[in-house]
Amino acid sequence: MLIEEGACVLFQGDSITDCGRDRANADGLGCGYAMMAAAWLSALLPERGVRFVNRGIGGDRVRDLKDRWQADCLDLRPTWVSVLIGINDMWPREGEAAGTSLEDFERDYGHILSLVRGELGARLVLCEPFHVPPDEEPVPWRGALDAKVDAVRRLAREFGALLVPLDGLFAQACTRREPLFWAGDGVHPSPAGHALIAQAWLRTVRVL
Repeated sequence: MLIEEGACVLFQGDSITDCGRDRANADGLGCGYAMMAAAWLSALLPERGVRFVNRGIGGDRVRDLKDRWQADCLDLRPTWVSVLIGINDMWPREGEAAGTSLEDFERDYGHILSLVRGELGARLVLCEPFHVPPDEEPVPWRGALDAKVDAVRRLAREFGALLVPLDGLFAQACTRREPLFWAGDGVHPSPAGHALIAQAWLRTVRVL
């Protein structure tokens, strides 16, 4: 068991983490894996008094996390920081020629992790970015996503973070049910997909 009594767990990332959270409610967790993981951990370990915070924002890339890291991470003083980011880094925004380069992705990701380690000393949980292709057509940027998944694994080793291997987990899940069952558009998980993430997260922090 890793989660300590009185811990504060911060979930960070993009729309997969955001998942409709109420921005007017500082304790709003949305309706996805962050809420599910928090609910199960609280039910299993109510005596630990763990607090959960969700600051995921739909559409964010790693550079967006970097820009808001002071207010949406460091100022909150979490004892655990969980990050799921990367799928929005795969494609360009208006006026850009390409998505986030591997070098920029790894540099900015490493920067926010170094701030957590240096200023908070919090435990880190890194979740791999993933894609669940809804059909068998080849995805032209799959190789670039694989490289970013590998970068997250390297960063987990470098910073002593726990790693939630979501990319392989969803690939394995698709041998049991069709991809549309887990994520209708390949990116945003279904309720079952969110539950899959929550279970993997809880196993990683040794609650399940």
